[in-house]
Amino acid sequence: MSRKGWLLFISLCVIWGIPYLFIRVAVRELPPPALVFLRTTPAALLLLPFALRRGGLRSIARSWPWVLLYTAVELAVPWLLLSHAEERISSSLAGLLIATVPLIGAVLYRAFGLADRFQARRLAGLFAGFAGVVALVGLDITGSDALGMAEVLVVALCYACGPLVISRRLDHLPAIGVIVASLLVTSVLYAPAGVLTMPSSLSAETIASIAVLSVVCTAIAFLLFFALIREVGPARSTVVTYVNPLVAVLLGVALLAEPFTLGIAVGMPLILVGSVLATSSPLKSPGGEVAEDGLGAGPTAP
Repeated sequence: MSRKGWLLFISLCVIWGIPYLFIRVAVRELPPPALVFLRTTPAALLLLPFALRRGGLRSIARSWPWVLLYTAVELAVPWLLLSHAEERISSSLAGLLIATVPLIGAVLYRAFGLADRFQARRLAGLFAGFAGVVALVGLDITGSDALGMAEVLVVALCYACGPLVISRRLDHLPAIGVIVASLLVTSVLYAPAGVLTMPSSLSAETIASIAVLSVVCTAIAFLLFFALIREVGPARSTVVTYVNPLVAVLLGVALLAEPFTLGIAVGMPLILVGSVLATSSPLKSPGGEVAEDGLGAGPTAP
């Protein structure tokens, strides 16, 4: 990988590992609908000129139903649930549960016929990842909110469905056009509830968190992600998914004084190793043929 590729990769690993921290900070004062509205609106306005300059919005007119479905599973539903969940659970636990996205994506791709049967190592990865979730939830259930953990797992399911919608119905459209359209729709959708539930005043800490979530973790992150795909290709870019949870856990423990629990200690390596194995590149047979199609869900903005 080139120096530029490494710089983009490291930047995204950090940028998409910090949203859980700032969501946790923001929901101390902001109701989830208001947070989603404040996060999507500035990001949509910042990315809109890029989409208009590249003609990205004109081409999606005939695919609006699928764009709306993508918006629901990638932004509108998961960002609300994630904000609501982080009122109840730690940012590190939320980030680690999101690490199950590649596992869920592997199963979905197989179920929809987008991949051949699993090889032994991928099956081992699925079982390891599932064992990690069981360990994480089972060991942390007494110290964390069960509803919050369930909400984050629904978020992971939504994030795994997003690339499926893209690959089946939207892969012919410019990515930035789909992203900007989704941000605009989500902003409009949450505008009424966001305005009605908005507090009369916000602390500087909350305002800073919103700015980071909207400008850095959404607008700038997507621009960097598009650049990373151009530099290293879509397959390598998905590796970002495996590093984000580590960043989320370390930041939560270091900056928010969140506990490094036994569930995290046992579940984290199992989930990460399972995700890598379950979505790893296909092996070649002795004759040089690929034994199985690639699997995996690409990174998403938490």
